[in-house]
Amino acid sequence: MNGTEETFAAPLEEIHRKGPWPFVTYRRFRLPDEHFVWRSRRHRKGLVRLPDQRSSPFWHRPAYNWWTGLSFAIGASLFMLGSLLSLVPNSLESVQINLIFFAGSIPFTIAGYLQHFQSANTAEFTGRAPPAAPDRAIRFIGWQPANAGWWCTLTQFVGTVAFNFNTFDAIHAPAAWYAQDLVIWVPGMIGSVLFLISGYLAYIEAGHAHWSFKPLEMEWWIVFINLLGCIAFMIASTIAFIPKGAEPAWIGQVSNANLFTGAFCFFTGAVLLMIEARMDWEKTAHLSLSSEPAVQSGGVSLS
Repeated sequence: MNGTEETFAAPLEEIHRKGPWPFVTYRRFRLPDEHFVWRSRRHRKGLVRLPDQRSSPFWHRPAYNWWTGLSFAIGASLFMLGSLLSLVPNSLESVQINLIFFAGSIPFTIAGYLQHFQSANTAEFTGRAPPAAPDRAIRFIGWQPANAGWWCTLTQFVGTVAFNFNTFDAIHAPAAWYAQDLVIWVPGMIGSVLFLISGYLAYIEAGHAHWSFKPLEMEWWIVFINLLGCIAFMIASTIAFIPKGAEPAWIGQVSNANLFTGAFCFFTGAVLLMIEARMDWEKTAHLSLSSEPAVQSGGVSLS
């Protein structure tokens, strides 16, 4: 593992795995006196230590996840403020409101990259002892095509960059309608599509299936609320298209209302991320030998 010191007395015996095709997001291993449960999302965020793991790199420490959540929360707050000011009468000019949106896009991008950097530097857990001389090179983007979390964080990060262009170009929008669509609407649509892809990947990674309903699990609420925010952003971006002629006044209002809803969802998810970062998840990874059946619905048993 990059940046960690780990030793395993012997290869772990994998007895169960599952996940939304083509990804594996849940694996269970048999230890001498218990089962160790590996979950993709908790692994990439460093929420649970592996058996015999002695230390964690800085990107797997609670403070890293907490500050990432805070950065998301700041960006979402500014988007909420900008969309609210767009909905209610006030003395601010459109340039000033658009500056608020652009300011909000910056912490979004920072948080998005922090999450991707974390994912890119989380090595795959094979259940076997690490090599004698592990590769400790830092990966800024990485390449993990079989990892749902890697794709999730990459698409989210690229989406935030698209919103940087979208919000910056809106500060001083060009006069022509087609130019506005080209430099404002198109980047916004690209960012929204990538956010939606990212949100769904996070949802299936945490739920271990293409559809799941787990209201008792905090991480399910985090990814579900985030997915709702992505859907709201998608709606807001789609109807924000600038036509050649005049458009009904309700178009802008509905777009900004959905933008506010999406930002509120992102803010809620970010706060939950901060809470999650400070919680102890170790007990969820260690189960007694009789606490879980060998075969689970939607999974594949290896025993």
